[in-house]
Amino acid sequence: MMRTRPLKVALLGCGVVGSEVARIMTTHADDLAARIGAPVELAGVAVRRPSKVREGIDPALITTDATALVKRGDIDVVVEVIGGIEPARTLITTAFEHGASVVSANKALLAEDGAALHAAAEQHGRDLYYEAAVAGAIPLVRPLRESLAGDKVNRVLGIVNGTTNFILDKMDTSGAGYSEALDEATALGYAEADPTADVEGFDAAAKAAILAGIAFHTRVKIGDVHREGITEVTAADIASARRMGCTVKLLAICERAADGQSVTARVHPAMIPLSHPLASVREAYNAVFVEAEAAGQLMFYGPGAGGSPTASAVLGDLVAVCRNKLNEATGPGESAYTRLPVSPMGDVVTRYHISLDVADKPGVLAQVATVFAEQGVSIDTVRQQGRNPGSGDEVAIEQSGGGRRVGGEASLVVVTHRASDAALSATVEALRKLDTVRGVASIMRVEGE
Repeated sequence: MMRTRPLKVALLGCGVVGSEVARIMTTHADDLAARIGAPVELAGVAVRRPSKVREGIDPALITTDATALVKRGDIDVVVEVIGGIEPARTLITTAFEHGASVVSANKALLAEDGAALHAAAEQHGRDLYYEAAVAGAIPLVRPLRESLAGDKVNRVLGIVNGTTNFILDKMDTSGAGYSEALDEATALGYAEADPTADVEGFDAAAKAAILAGIAFHTRVKIGDVHREGITEVTAADIASARRMGCTVKLLAICERAADGQSVTARVHPAMIPLSHPLASVREAYNAVFVEAEAAGQLMFYGPGAGGSPTASAVLGDLVAVCRNKLNEATGPGESAYTRLPVSPMGDVVTRYHISLDVADKPGVLAQVATVFAEQGVSIDTVRQQGRNPGSGDEVAIEQSGGGRRVGGEASLVVVTHRASDAALSATVEALRKLDTVRGVASIMRVEGE
């Protein structure tokens, strides 16, 4: 039977996502009530600019005093979509203290202080749900936290930032340079005026920390995640990947060590084979590939950002939390029983694509190969190119006897077998000391094979 007293919801933030949450709560009120077992009522909306017209929201609900709103005592659920660390952290903990459960889309806060927030929720017997914090509309947190709770997840590999995926996709499909692709992303609204959080990998690193924590039942903070952005990816990298039958993606990779005694979490651009499911993820879409012992390989795909997709995830959490409220229960909290350490990036083992600018003369290839051998990094393939002075034309150089001379400059591309990141770093440092190596043009990992 339907309970007549409505569950009261406080909304913190009314931007792109918050306004869409409010709209859906109003237009789908009957459906939400039927799914929950009680009506839900928007009881207050905290904003910074009260004078702004917000279509469909009763002006009487608008307040600038978020603290007073969450302290009211009659609020059942607080929806936090303001982002950032403060005042969001204080508002969430205050909500718990005054009887409200919380639905949040705040990836930065959860990646930085998720353990403390979970502890506060548990202390007060409240829910903390955050499906929208990781991949927009894609159901990912709940499958990892609940559907796969009885399985052992070994790896999570994903594209979790739509802005960078759009930029890299445009560079691949149109031949555009990084700056040109970024300008297009900005014009279409995929990139912010200041795109640093996206293109430097901060956004993806926060999501990787959350995913690793859930998947491996351990605590991972954003500071534990190795992070590299896409600003150094060039058209030459994209072209080289294409020659290898690969494409370039910014990946969030969370892995359990082979011995099960540690985990790693990292975000960086990588080449992946065109045969891998993630290679076909285009435009601003997100996708996450999960590998579990019993379930095998699973892929989650869809729009990872935007007002409507993110609001969809928020409302899904809202329904779950409201149901728990009616049943006087709480959902799953933090599961961090394994207490596994996070290994440093140097322990990560993968393949590498290294592009070197070298002197175009006999013996160079042999010198480079010796350095790799001395560091214990096995070479899989080598591609050497020369450039005739002044012509701009690339000329392939044979891989025998150190190459044949065609001019003054050459490019050497080496693809390795699997090696540790520490061994690769030592190799690169040794290569830089060779007189014949004029520069290390790029280093990119090769994943997904």
